[in-house]
Order: sequence, then structure tokens, then C-alpha cells
Amino acid sequence: MTTPAVRQGRPAAGQGRSAAAFLAPFLVLYVLFIVGPALYGLVMSFFNTSMVKSGLSTFAGLQNYADALSSSDFWSSLWHTLWFTILTTPPLVVLALVFALLANRVGRGRWFYRLTFFMPYVLPSAVVALIFMWILAPGIGLLDTSLAKIGIDTPPNWLGAENWAMPALALTTVWWTLGFNFVLYLAGLQEIPRDLYEAAALDGATPWQQIRHITIPLLGRTTTLVAVLQVIASLKVFDQMYIMTQGGPNFSTRSLLQYVYDESFTNYRIGYAAAVSMLFFVVVLAVSVVWFRLVRSQQKEV
Repeated sequence: MTTPAVRQGRPAAGQGRSAAAFLAPFLVLYVLFIVGPALYGLVMSFFNTSMVKSGLSTFAGLQNYADALSSSDFWSSLWHTLWFTILTTPPLVVLALVFALLANRVGRGRWFYRLTFFMPYVLPSAVVALIFMWILAPGIGLLDTSLAKIGIDTPPNWLGAENWAMPALALTTVWWTLGFNFVLYLAGLQEIPRDLYEAAALDGATPWQQIRHITIPLLGRTTTLVAVLQVIASLKVFDQMYIMTQGGPNFSTRSLLQYVYDESFTNYRIGYAAAVSMLFFVVVLAVSVVWFRLVRSQQKEV
């Protein structure tokens, strides 16, 4: 006779079929629109596929990869992507944590701060780009007119100067996506038991000591999640760069994804662009592997 424990440990055959039925539509769509195109892109990376020729065209072997690794445009686009990631990731992690700590101490109206910080994140990228193009417009933009009122009559061309275009794009991204990390940190803060803070206060710990020795260590997993997700998101930047600067001035803000776009739909080199995409996938995959190892090590420590 089967014991109740065994029956609970083994799902019924009917439950398994029901779960498979619910998962089937998602799996079909996932294979059709994610796995299938990815595999076809991998195949195309070994051929001289072009927009002006039908089929895969002639076999190129590893030549597309060799051309990408020897191309200065590829490396400059990769550097622009990494530089953008460096400019955006630290402020998006630190500011989200700071604002979450402040909002968590608010007794009433916490929902208002959560809504206020998260609202920009739901805006489409085109809307955000148009807002900041208006703010940063030379001469007539909100920023330049505000600076003129305090005596700064010759501000830089924020989106037209090579030294300022990338920081301007980073500022736009920080304002746009800060709310997502803010909500993650706020959720993590609410999981920390209040008893720990009360006991620390009784022992004479200051608010800063409580943050340093209680909050930050217990938010370790959340910080790891936020940091890695932010790095991956910054590496995949395309929309705001393409809309606001089109990769200029002088290709100083062209990301790797825009380089793939240009090679595909401007130069019609689909096979070469597929090879660049596969190389970019390796970079993102490496970051993901680092994240999983960090999470696993933290779980072992706990």
C-alpha cells in the first residue's frame, strides 16, 4: 500500500499531463521565436549570407569571425558598449539602494515613492529619447536655457560633442531605468526582520552602523541580482543611442548592437552580422555564468 508521503512526493500522471499542456504553448512559442532564430543565426554566421541574395549563399567557415575580430569598427563598438556599461551600472546600483533606503524609512505614502520612481521605467524608449532630446537640444533645450539664466551662455553640445554624448546618454538611461532597481531593493529591504534593527539600536548602534552591518550584508543577493541584470541590460543598449545620436558624433556612441544593425541592414552583410551577434552572445553568457557562480557561492555561505 502506498503511504501518504509517497503519494505526496510523486505527482499524479494526470497532474503531469496538465502541467505539460499548460507549458506546451509557451514552449512552442519559445522554440519558434527564440531557439529557432538563434540556431539559424548561428548557421548564417558560417556563410556569406546577404540581403541581396536568396538562401545562405556560399560557405565562409570561420572567416566572418576572423573578419570581426580583426575589425577596428567591431572593437570600437565593443568599447563604446563597455564604456556605457561602466557609466551606467554603478549609479544605477548605488542610487537605487540609497533611494530605497530612504523610501523604506517613510512611514506613510511608501506606495507614492514606489510609483514615482517606477513610472519612468514603463515609458517607451522612443518617448524617453524625445524627452531628453528636447532637454539637451543646443541653444533652445531646457538645460541650456536654465544654464543661461545663471550666466553659463556657452554650454557644450550635449549630444553633438564626442566628449559629452556618451555621458548624456548615460544620464538619460539612469533616469529611465532607476525605478526597476529601486523596486528590487525595496522588496529586499522589506524582507529584513525589524527585530535586528531594534536589537542593534538597543546595543547603541547608529543608523549608519545598522546600514553597514545589517542592511548591506543581508542585501547581498539582491545586490548581486541587480548588478548583473544591470550589466546585461547596459550591454544590450540600442534604442536610446540609435534614436538620440544615431551612433554619432563620428561613431563615438555606436554600440555593438547598432554595429550589428548597420552591417545587416545598411551593408547587407547578414552572415557577418550574425557572427558579430554570436561573439556578443559569448560576452553576455560569460557575465551570466559569473552571476550564477556568485549566487551559488553566497548560498553555500548561508
